[in-house]
Amino acid sequence: MASARVNPEGGGAADRGAHRGAHRGRAPYVTANVKAERLPSLDVFRGMTVAGMLLVNNPGSWSAIYPPLQHAPWHGWTPTDLIFPFFLFIVGITTELSLRARRARGDDERAILRQLFRRGALIFLFGFLLSGFPFFTWPPALEGATFLERVGHRVEHWRIMGVLQRIGIAYLLGGLLTWRTTIRQQVVLLAAILLGYWALMTLVPVPDTGVAGRHVLDQPDQLLSAWLDRQLLGTAHLWSGGKTWDPEGILSTLPAVGTVICGTFAGKWIGMSARSLTERLAGLFAVGALAMMIGAMWHWVFPINKNIWSSSYVVFTAGMASVTLATCIWLIEVRQWRHWTSPFLVYGINPMLAFLGSGLMARGLASIWTWDTGDGTRMSAQGFVFHTAFASWLPPREASFAYAVAFVAFWYLVLRGAAKRGFVLKV
Repeated sequence: MASARVNPEGGGAADRGAHRGAHRGRAPYVTANVKAERLPSLDVFRGMTVAGMLLVNNPGSWSAIYPPLQHAPWHGWTPTDLIFPFFLFIVGITTELSLRARRARGDDERAILRQLFRRGALIFLFGFLLSGFPFFTWPPALEGATFLERVGHRVEHWRIMGVLQRIGIAYLLGGLLTWRTTIRQQVVLLAAILLGYWALMTLVPVPDTGVAGRHVLDQPDQLLSAWLDRQLLGTAHLWSGGKTWDPEGILSTLPAVGTVICGTFAGKWIGMSARSLTERLAGLFAVGALAMMIGAMWHWVFPINKNIWSSSYVVFTAGMASVTLATCIWLIEVRQWRHWTSPFLVYGINPMLAFLGSGLMARGLASIWTWDTGDGTRMSAQGFVFHTAFASWLPPREASFAYAVAFVAFWYLVLRGAAKRGFVLKV
């Protein structure tokens, strides 16, 4: 079964080809061999995550969405809230496998360090440019403004942080913290990050109000993380949906680094060739279940919350990711049930192309390609397709979901075509 040849989270030339260790008739093993570093199930897991991202990010109408496909309003979680941490967890796994592979083939440590900085910077840059695209403010805003005025307005309101920006920072910091440290040191670092963030967010008085965070955890704009984003980024450069706070802000990116480190632990465990796959599966299931329980208990005092990437959210979602990955490994490598994996492998081998391409397409369809309908309103290309092809004959939620499925299917065809031509967007 084909698998990712390269990936933006930490793979490289040495990552090409997935491990074929699920030998028929005997227990499979993952070896430390440079040419066979990953299980195909890891690429399937990533592909499921990418496909899920496309599905939840592109409904036909944001006012008609099935609850599981929406983010939790604030505290709590839905399946949609698992997608981003799952991706960061995979970043940690592939980073660990990549570093191990490069060292196994004798690469210089300085070259590895340069690669960490290069990839982290490029991922951040791609996200930053995507946030600014198309680099001018489009109609109907600023009616009558010149093009230069539209460009200036866009620069003044250019969001600095974002999903790819967080991935780039978390990848870089997670890679640096695990680059030359022992497993014991990494455990201490992870505990310091999660406990330190908990203390900052709940015990430290917020400068604007003097109120400790634990008293205002249900007020997004009153938290220390929101205050810091306003001070360092400015309200004009925050997420437009929050206005006074950013779900991918500066302080909340710190625990996201913890999610990457959790992934590196899973990568170390997966790559232990001295243990059978059965033992490693048992470990992933057990540790994952324990982490979910700890995260659920931590929720009582520091609620599970994606928007602030709470410490309980880190632990809970890392546990969920471990169990999900273990399930994929059991189905694909142990049971050999692979007939369903091909579509997800298509998404999994080209995640950067899927993210950037779909983001540009969605922005173009929904905001840039619009026209005056003649009655004082404007119609977007996305709205035209949605209302014509789906909403004209389906109930609102079903129509919105059908549009999202069609969007995912379209990108399956694009990514499949890219795979057949051997094109993988490398970082």
